Amino acid sequence: MAAINPRINIVLEQELFNEVKLLAKRSGISLSLKVRDLVAEALNLNEDKIWLKKAKERRDTFNNSKALTHNQMWDKT
Repeated sequence: MAAINPRINIVLEQELFNEVKLLAKRSGISLSLKVRDLVAEALNLNEDKIWLKKAKERRDTFNNSKALTHNQMWDKT
């Protein structure tokens, strides 16, 4: 039977493997599910960093004299 989800093989140092195994055991889930969760969390943190950088860029380049008011933005006339 073919796997539903794509697979990935990784190589971990023994110490890192032991830590992930312990986390999985504490969570009561399989090792592969724990690795999946950790990768998803890392991706979310990385995405947060990207958006934070974008927000800082926008803040640093914001010019109040060129900004539109709420009414100017939504006025249909």
